[in-house]
Amino acid sequence: MAQLLDGAGKLVWVLLRSVLRFTFMFINNCVAIPSYCLYLMLLQPLRIWDRSVFWHIEGIMFKWLLAMVSSWGWVAGYTVTEWGDDVRPISEEEAMVIVNHQSTGDVCTLMMCLQDKGTVVRKMMWLMDHVFKYTNFGLVSLIHGDFFIRQGKAHRDKQLVYLKEHLDRYYHSRDRKWIVLFPEGGFLRKRRETSQLFAKKHSLPHLTHVTLPRLGASHVILKTLGAQQENGSVGGDTSMLNTTANKRKGLQWVIDMTIAYPKARPMDIQTWIFGYRPPTVTHVHYRMYPIKEVPVEAEALTDWLYQRFVEKEDLLAHFYDTGSFPPPEGQKEAVSRQMTLDPVWLCLIQSFAFASGYMWYSVLQYIYCCLF
Repeated sequence: MAQLLDGAGKLVWVLLRSVLRFTFMFINNCVAIPSYCLYLMLLQPLRIWDRSVFWHIEGIMFKWLLAMVSSWGWVAGYTVTEWGDDVRPISEEEAMVIVNHQSTGDVCTLMMCLQDKGTVVRKMMWLMDHVFKYTNFGLVSLIHGDFFIRQGKAHRDKQLVYLKEHLDRYYHSRDRKWIVLFPEGGFLRKRRETSQLFAKKHSLPHLTHVTLPRLGASHVILKTLGAQQENGSVGGDTSMLNTTANKRKGLQWVIDMTIAYPKARPMDIQTWIFGYRPPTVTHVHYRMYPIKEVPVEAEALTDWLYQRFVEKEDLLAHFYDTGSFPPPEGQKEAVSRQMTLDPVWLCLIQSFAFASGYMWYSVLQYIYCCLF
């Protein structure tokens, strides 16, 4: 009887905490996202006068919004441990970031672990499924200039054309540095069986912890944002570039990120919102490749991407067996780094969001009373 009462008490506490977390996050979204939009509306004259300053300010506010999402997981004890290469020294250089995709929590994990990587968060562009356009952050991502891609054979060719047009229009003009994508094109649980059948049919490696990547988006990004050649032209078939783009070196790195969850249990967005899972450490492995080592031609790039995801398979298999990633070549032991966030900084951002929400509410209420 005592055990039953104790279990019931714990269940009530979990439910109460989940309700409180959801209420806070709902209010948090209601004050932060409209404030972000209203600030940018107010700054539209600055956008006409000096676009670079406008997008600099927008990037700072975008980073703060992502930090709020990070704080939701941080408070619940959802932290990140990092392995492999240290990417902070190249945070100001242009890079394409490829990540394995297991659940909706992957995006939240990236929002958290990239917070301490210099200006990366405010200068990066996301490629994500078009469904995210209809989430609470959809409007923010649209304003920031992220690209929403539709999956499926019926849309594939058109989407790649739209992606190139989007990169030409927004990537350089908004001073983007890192572009983040999930080459698998969907969640692991949804694509694994199809990927394994495709691999068997074409004598490709059998993968369990990842799926075979798709070429399209990576190929377009490398050709459109490729580094400038010695004669000053940009690698690939990019045509019209503005003055800012001509001063850029183009992509310098491909960063291969591998996300691993303990016991292969992915963290989803519902977990971040309600916090019903006990404190959990998500592990992220980085490996950097200079752009000169990455082929651009379709067939060679396909082989190169397949090799990367075979490596991811080995990394994840090792992690699930041992609880850690294997050491780099030439080293006896892998060294991990605990990714940390400053709680004072998170509190200041949240305070600013709620203060902004109250300010804009008062302003709009005053305008409404004056008009009506």
